[in-house]
Amino acid sequence: MNAKAVVPAVIFLTLFLLGTAMSEVATIEIYNAVTGKTEKTSPVVKTEEEWKKILAPEEYRVLRGKGTERPFSGQCAIPKSGKGIYRCAACGTDLFRYGNKFESGTGWPSFWDPVSPLNVRIEEDDSFGMSRQEALCARCGGHLGHVFDDGPPPTGKRYCINTVALKLAENR
Repeated sequence: MNAKAVVPAVIFLTLFLLGTAMSEVATIEIYNAVTGKTEKTSPVVKTEEEWKKILAPEEYRVLRGKGTERPFSGQCAIPKSGKGIYRCAACGTDLFRYGNKFESGTGWPSFWDPVSPLNVRIEEDDSFGMSRQEALCARCGGHLGHVFDDGPPPTGKRYCINTVALKLAENR
């Protein structure tokens, strides 16, 4: 192969590999609590102006600005049927089952386990001079709350979640 033929082939191969890598990054796996299956889906990416248009001011402050509600200021919806899934208020991703909710006395809804570790991403949060584990929606990156190691069995975890970060889907 001569040099004139090699350059286009290298460019094509580079673009092909780059495109393949980018398409793999463009999807994530999320667990669908309704179907009980893991699905490949696209992350939800919006500008701050787009988020401001679709979220109420308090939802925006908490989910996008990493804010926190005052304790005991919100009411977490309770399903009439006793069954339900709490979804991300920003993108609708399934996050927590009503059956995994418990009363922690902290003033925020608390859960001992998410529907799947695929749906809730955990990151280090060293803000305000504290070392904590931040819980984020894995699909849109919305701030949900924090995770602590003082929850009930079987996990010993307490996912302390802001009320405005959740929307209830009943009978799930």
